[in-house]
Amino acid sequence: MKYSKWISLAAAIILIVVCFLPWTHHADVQKDFTGFFSEKEAYGKPGKFLIFFSVVSAILVLTPRIWAKRTNLFVTGIMLAYAIKTYILYTSCYNAYCPEKLAGIYLVVALAVLQFVMGLFPDMKIEQPEATSKS
Repeated sequence: MKYSKWISLAAAIILIVVCFLPWTHHADVQKDFTGFFSEKEAYGKPGKFLIFFSVVSAILVLTPRIWAKRTNLFVTGIMLAYAIKTYILYTSCYNAYCPEKLAGIYLVVALAVLQFVMGLFPDMKIEQPEATSKS
């Protein structure tokens, strides 16, 4: 795809910003949870992991080598799996209470999917070897 590099870079930057936005609202403790905050660090800090892999993915997207494109597919696959795991963790019910899902948690998964899909279609021109003719 012609614009896959730029779409992937934009998704990586937006994902980094989304890690600081509220993901869920928990009315029982009257707090919004983000990628870096949860009550008593119950969910850890998934924002660190997502930001690290977004930066690695952005570097690999900018590298014009075939090994970088293949590695990017692996990195974005790991990031997508972790984003899905984080979605399940943050939005699951506990003690008969279900948190309110905010836009941030949906954006995390959507942007991880977008980066993975753009990794499937890298913008790379492959040179064809010249055919030798036998005379």
